[in-house]
Amino acid sequence: MVLDLLVIGTAITLGPMHNSAFILLLASRHGVRKGLAFLLSWLANMVVVIACVLLLTGGEPPARHSAPSVAAACVKLAIGVGLVLYGAHRRRRPPPPHGPPRWTARVDQASQATAALLAWLLQPWALVGAGAATVVAADLSSLADWLALIGYCLLATLSLIVMETYTVRAPAVASARLNALRTWLGQNQNQLIVTLSLIVGLWLTATGIYALVA
Repeated sequence: MVLDLLVIGTAITLGPMHNSAFILLLASRHGVRKGLAFLLSWLANMVVVIACVLLLTGGEPPARHSAPSVAAACVKLAIGVGLVLYGAHRRRRPPPPHGPPRWTARVDQASQATAALLAWLLQPWALVGAGAATVVAADLSSLADWLALIGYCLLATLSLIVMETYTVRAPAVASARLNALRTWLGQNQNQLIVTLSLIVGLWLTATGIYALVA
């Protein structure tokens, strides 16, 4: 479980779409407050998903090859195959160049509530679902599993935490460097999405098959 959460959490935190949106929020009027609202909403969504899974399992990992464990493995396998197919499709047929989303023109007028909602909309739900299927194996009587779950949530939010802290401590320098990062993310967005989709997709496919046949 720990290794799966490490792979999934890393892929989530490296996602280019939400990081680009977060940098735009930080650069807007009252950007630090909006960024904090986005960050807390993002983290809260992760926690709520995990809490729902743990409520369903009772905090006890299901027996191997039981219905819940097979279902979790099938979910991971399905998401893995879907990510591989999606990554392969975008690699063969990258989307045509297009301008920034319409909401970016109104980012200065956006409220903190809007920023929080944007975090929910930009969650990579396929990866979050894979994380949820992995959390099925968590044992709440184990301190190591508690630490793994906390580490997963923090890892999936790490890029936002770093950018928010950087902006608070050195706003002028952070603004220039984060804008340069956003430009780079925009130029390499498709390549990043393809790479992350294929790597995580292959990983989830392999672990899903292993859980079903082992």
